[in-house]
Amino acid sequence: MRLSGNRNLPRRNKTPNGSHMAAPILAYEHLGLVQGSGWLFRDLDIHIGARDRLALIGRNGAGKTTLLKLLGGRIDADEGRRTIVPGTRVILLEQDPQVTGFATLADFVMAGDDAPEKHEAEAIADQLGIDLSRDAASASGGERRRAAIVRALAQDPDVLLLDEPTNHLDIAAIEWLENWLARFRGAFVVISHDRTFLTRLTKQTLWLDRGSIRRAEIGFGGFEAWTETVYAEEARNAERLDAKLKLEEHWLLRGVTGRRRRNQGRLAKLKEMRATRAAMLGPQGAANLSIGTDDVRTKTVIDVKAVSKAFGDRTIIDNLSLRVTRGDRIGIVGKNGAGKTTLLKLLTGEVAPDSGHIRLAKTLNGIVIDQQRSLMSPEKTVRDVLCDGGEWIEVQGVKKHIQGYLKEFLFDPNMTEARIATLSGGERSRLLLAREFARPSNLLVLDEPTNDLDLETLDLLQEVIGDYDGTVLIVSHDRDFLDRTVTITLGLDGSGHVDVVAGGYEDWERQRSERVAPKRAVASKGSSASAPPPTARAKLSYKDQREYDLLPKRIEEIDTVIKRNEALLADPTLYTRDFARFQALTNAIERERAEKEAAELRWLELAEQVEALR
Repeated sequence: MRLSGNRNLPRRNKTPNGSHMAAPILAYEHLGLVQGSGWLFRDLDIHIGARDRLALIGRNGAGKTTLLKLLGGRIDADEGRRTIVPGTRVILLEQDPQVTGFATLADFVMAGDDAPEKHEAEAIADQLGIDLSRDAASASGGERRRAAIVRALAQDPDVLLLDEPTNHLDIAAIEWLENWLARFRGAFVVISHDRTFLTRLTKQTLWLDRGSIRRAEIGFGGFEAWTETVYAEEARNAERLDAKLKLEEHWLLRGVTGRRRRNQGRLAKLKEMRATRAAMLGPQGAANLSIGTDDVRTKTVIDVKAVSKAFGDRTIIDNLSLRVTRGDRIGIVGKNGAGKTTLLKLLTGEVAPDSGHIRLAKTLNGIVIDQQRSLMSPEKTVRDVLCDGGEWIEVQGVKKHIQGYLKEFLFDPNMTEARIATLSGGERSRLLLAREFARPSNLLVLDEPTNDLDLETLDLLQEVIGDYDGTVLIVSHDRDFLDRTVTITLGLDGSGHVDVVAGGYEDWERQRSERVAPKRAVASKGSSASAPPPTARAKLSYKDQREYDLLPKRIEEIDTVIKRNEALLADPTLYTRDFARFQALTNAIERERAEKEAAELRWLELAEQVEALR
């Protein structure tokens, strides 16, 4: 029996301590949904306040997309009651916008009784850089995604439900969307694999885990610390109740903490590799890597000398020199149309340069994982994809049983006969990674590998890349993923120039900022040439020096307090059991975060002064 409905909610209600607080504007009580032969989830209670910024976190297949559709009223539940404040406009941005049946993207944006105002849609489209007159049938994934964002934002929503909004967007568009949402006066719930996006925007977290949901009044930045406390408590309960067998059923939990600790070790190793690579680079901005080729550990696999490539009158790559050695992890970044795909094809020998030359090692044996996931035929089974219908798969020369190998890639080991058509997009991507990483190779090419992956699979992918002995080329707009995996970043600005930077995305951004700063300084000097030069200061004042020395310790102390309070706030019973305590902790965390941010900014100001004095 369907119990779903749209009962109205009051604007305000009493809190447990008798004071008044803003009531949720959208909620679901005792939500349950049957999928296949069982319950996908049951007895979920969810509430969304008028200014909530919620991250919805969960593994692929946990039901995150389905939950957004239930909240948006797109599908009905099998149990539960949906309540909403009258007049509240709830807009769902779907992961895969359906533009079929529309002649142009403008027709898609302006369709239906709930179509946005035309001038509002055109203004947002102009800011996002999307031509809405584009033919819908031939539009790319990125163009369809931009059109769907235009439609959603221009509809003047009170609640935005965003399903992987950054998929197929370049970094410029992602940052524009971040800025828009930061100014947004309504509420939003977002599913995303983009850690940077989630950390910058969210203030609360919904964690959908094994059919139940937990809510914490902390943003994604505190999510990992929160989950550690939950897993630790579950382990303690299992031991107390002598229910280790039950814990074994959730084999994934046992590896989470260990995997994160291993990843910390890999990040330390990555920093060492970046430092080594930085020493090989010439002066800042020079792309030629001066390194010998006689050492087997640093053997050159791709040698690029004075390469240029143009299409018509437009220069894509201009005079690039680069030496890629065995074990390098190369990240390629830039806005859409800057030439990332062209550069990737040049580096792999798929296209030839107009001038200069590229030499590839004769022993180079590469595999390519592309955005289209073209190897995954819907009618095949998991067993067919991994080991051609057999029981065993050879992984880098070592035979492994299919069930054990599935487990390594976070699959239920009993799903060998599942058809590809029944898998979620994220599960298909994960299965493709499992298949391709098993093949012998010394060059791995990943084109937008993070699309459709959940955060745990991203952790696994980082782990596999970190252990890979060969060379990796990655095209990605995921800033955090690049910062965690690559040793060199190739940054394209669209003019043909390619920055070659030892490090990840943040290192590239820092170098670009430093390149702009001297120009500003020169302009400032020229405009005030007649003014007497300021008196140089040889050192910081006593007060500033003391502040510079003491602030790092103070920042650590504040961070410790924040983590302690976030752990206390993670108690799911606290809200109803002791609302006054809940409110006090929430307010304290906000004050501490503000104090920490101010302290960090002040320390950075002083650090810049110290650098200038040196």
